Amino acid sequence: MEADSPRGRIYQILQVDEGRLPIQTPFVEHIDRCLGCLGCQTACPSGVPYGHIVERARAEIQANYPRPFLERKLRDFFYSKLLRSNSRLSSVAKLLRFYQHSGLQTLVRKSGILKLLGLARVEALSPKIDKHFSFEDFGREFPAEGTQRGRVALLAGCIASVSFDDLNQATIRVLNKNGISVVIPNGQGCCGALHAHAGRLDEARAQARLNIDAVLDNSIDAIVTNAAGCGGTLKEYHDLLKDDPVYAEKAKQFVAKMRDINEYLDQIGLIATTKPLDKRVTYQDPCHLAHAQKIRSAPRQLLKAIGAQLVEMPNSDLCCGSAGVYNVVQNSLSMKILAAKMDDVSSVGSDIIATANVGCMLQLRAGVEQRGLNRRVAHVVELLNEAYE
Repeated sequence: MEADSPRGRIYQILQVDEGRLPIQTPFVEHIDRCLGCLGCQTACPSGVPYGHIVERARAEIQANYPRPFLERKLRDFFYSKLLRSNSRLSSVAKLLRFYQHSGLQTLVRKSGILKLLGLARVEALSPKIDKHFSFEDFGREFPAEGTQRGRVALLAGCIASVSFDDLNQATIRVLNKNGISVVIPNGQGCCGALHAHAGRLDEARAQARLNIDAVLDNSIDAIVTNAAGCGGTLKEYHDLLKDDPVYAEKAKQFVAKMRDINEYLDQIGLIATTKPLDKRVTYQDPCHLAHAQKIRSAPRQLLKAIGAQLVEMPNSDLCCGSAGVYNVVQNSLSMKILAAKMDDVSSVGSDIIATANVGCMLQLRAGVEQRGLNRRVAHVVELLNEAYE
């Protein structure tokens, strides 16, 4: 449908802006169905900043459109309460961990109640909760091995701190092996990406200020993240805070030091590994790495450097359907997009599906399980870590 194309959405946004189209359900649905993958920005010859336009449109929806009561309450709890409090997120994660490990999850799944409620596919996408949370390492510094080549601050993430601690630990070890000292600053929080994509720009700005205060330090060479989705917004802090008289300049300094982990390792040069990865690997480009940050070659170069046989899949830079919380709020569309992605994955012979974003990892793992494929889904950094062991 034209109304669901980038051009169609921009036309509708202009009509709303001029007062010719009310912010009602049809308009909201067309804007909500956007993945925010920014593939259209890569394709656009005129350089239209579509991502910013949609975020501003969603901000207008957030301010002027009354969503259903239950949906509104769930959104407020998730964005305003859960993501913005590490302690609250930790408490909820512990409850979810008990649900997953006590046998309750298995019982609930076998009971069929999730299917009756239409929640089975969404529940299957929920991340596994780790035993150790990255929050416990906040304030610590992990020294470089051998000659120190640099010192970086690691942004551990919010959901990643409770569900991808192994990835954070792998990131630290790989950096240490490459002579980089890693500090995990205390006081850091959610990057604000999910808030910005949902049009909750004031909350995104609040998170940006919090992270700038916690992380910005002249003693560090770079600020790194292993989540491409987070990185896309972290590198936009200068835009979020451009009208803030106190933080506008600080945001520019923050962005100047911000690096995706693949980007940083490629820039400093990878120290030789000890255990070559003798596997066929296909790489899925996370949207916010390829389209938002324009980083495509670095992950591939790192994989080749550790001995992987890189096999390119068709349409590697098309969205997998994860897109933040899209696979939850637009589950049916997300699963159709995932099915197309898994067709591309299945068309090439590989042992491992590599990517560089935690949301993509969850989505691709769901696709592998649905197809019954005997393939591992892993972050590039996890594979680098294994190559050093």
